[in-house]
Amino acid sequence: MKHTERPYQRIENYGIIGNLETVALVSLTGSIDFMCFPRFDSPTIFASLLDANQGGYFSVEPELKDYTAKQLYIPGTAILLTRYFSESGIAELTDYMPILPLEDEPDSTIVRKIKTIRGNITFKVHCVPRFDYAEAKHEAVLDEEKNEIVFTAINDGNVQLRLIADVPLQLKKKDGYAEFTLKESETAHVVLQAVRKDHTTAFANIGYYAHDTYHQTISKWRDWIGKSTYKGHYGELITRSAITLKLLTSARYGSVVAAATFGIPETPGGSRNWDYRFTWIRDAAFTMYAFLKLGFFDEATAFMDWISSLCKESQLQLLYNIDGTKSGEEQELKHLEGYKGAKPVRVGNAAAKQRQIDIYGELIDTIYIYNKSYKPITYEFWTLIQQQVECVVRDWKAPDHGIWEIRNAEREFLHTRLMCWVAMDRAIKIAEHRSFPYPEVEWQAVRDEIYTDIYHNFWNEEIGAWVQYKGAKTVDASVLLMPLTHYITPQEPRWLSTMKAIDRELRLDVLIYRYKNHLEGIDGLEGEEGTFNMCSFWYIEALAKCGQVDLAVESFEKMIGYANHLGLFSEELGMKGEHLGNFPQAFTHLALISAAVEINKQLSRQ
Repeated sequence: MKHTERPYQRIENYGIIGNLETVALVSLTGSIDFMCFPRFDSPTIFASLLDANQGGYFSVEPELKDYTAKQLYIPGTAILLTRYFSESGIAELTDYMPILPLEDEPDSTIVRKIKTIRGNITFKVHCVPRFDYAEAKHEAVLDEEKNEIVFTAINDGNVQLRLIADVPLQLKKKDGYAEFTLKESETAHVVLQAVRKDHTTAFANIGYYAHDTYHQTISKWRDWIGKSTYKGHYGELITRSAITLKLLTSARYGSVVAAATFGIPETPGGSRNWDYRFTWIRDAAFTMYAFLKLGFFDEATAFMDWISSLCKESQLQLLYNIDGTKSGEEQELKHLEGYKGAKPVRVGNAAAKQRQIDIYGELIDTIYIYNKSYKPITYEFWTLIQQQVECVVRDWKAPDHGIWEIRNAEREFLHTRLMCWVAMDRAIKIAEHRSFPYPEVEWQAVRDEIYTDIYHNFWNEEIGAWVQYKGAKTVDASVLLMPLTHYITPQEPRWLSTMKAIDRELRLDVLIYRYKNHLEGIDGLEGEEGTFNMCSFWYIEALAKCGQVDLAVESFEKMIGYANHLGLFSEELGMKGEHLGNFPQAFTHLALISAAVEINKQLSRQ
């Protein structure tokens, strides 16, 4: 196919469906243009989002002239509806992935229900899988009696895809195809599922997926969201963000990926293209913080089990595969052209080898909240935490690459130092709350030394703010976490002065840049970034804590206006307000939840 036939969609033109094993991105035109299979961190089977010509896709196309499309989720679920409107008819596509019982291997299934609402509409379905990041060839066999097509990657014959439908399927150049017409109120179903050779005959027929799994999936999502203890403002927004975080969480392992995708550029056409399909200790801990705030304790417990097993093995590293194994080397997929030509397309993440000492703070803060608000941790777990605290005691003065994973230099970053203080402070609080033994004099001395180091040595009198790193003359949006972590009271004169510096250097209305390091070149990368969505929500939460509740409310509601049509956010916003970076982004959604919860708390006090 030529590129003009399948143009790249805007990043925000996608919804997400998933089964807590993997996810798929569905465009406003009804095309699944990205899916890793069978896990979040597996190679793709559909990746036309990163190469329109050869990445692979799974599309449903109504033959309607000059149609417009809209998408919505069935409330309280991850079931996505795409509707097509034209003078000649209205069509509806329902997409979801059933959440099936866990077995030894994931058996991911996509159910696509196609319906004509008005008129007589012809539909074309194209299932164009491209295995192993579109590098592996495959075989395809059509069984006309069963009306199924089985796709088999040549380099892995035990992993297959099975396409079934209640309309006739055809095979065209090893791709699945169907063309059919539906009258008003008629429906058709197309299902793509993972199969293994030894299980091929064990799967249910199309009728089971067409009818039973729909109601089962609605019930599972609504039962889950019903566990939320949150009552207050912005309930629907929080629900959608919580479902998005849940979609990025592995039911099998308890880990959570930072985003569903890899390679989506942070700078249009540029090289800031990273793989976020890993579990960062930092991001996952923040995600569990959001779950705990909303009462989703099962997810937090599963993560505690996952992290405790890692703590038993060795000193924590920055990121892991979802099963807790260490990630592979960062590689470039040179055969993919990249989203709108943005190269290189990378898989793996070299940040795994960086030193980022801040991760202990985010992790121990979450453990502290878990222990305080839900379930006491065991003494055995405490001994593992002690080992991580000793890493902070040993390394807190060392420079590192920081929260933003600066690739060009190590610095003594403020955020890292702040999180070292958080790690010490929360560990002491856990120990004293539970009367656990710990080296009281040593730990308290280290905590206090870190506090004074931050207060005095990261303050720049010239600009009137705490700066990004020792000796810097610029602020960094991660400074917004100082009052959010209770290091400083939000009424402190130095903090109010720092907020003014953020307003002056990083803020555009409600949009916040994470830093302006392109002026100094310390991140070693070309291209100017967009504004960071999570930093905007940090700023809003800081406003609320400062007592500027009306401004926080107005800013929050304005920021929500930058979400896509489904309430989803990527990592950044570009010059035209377009979404940039991997999508959807867990960090943005957990920061949204945190800001909304804080605003609600402040409003309840008025």
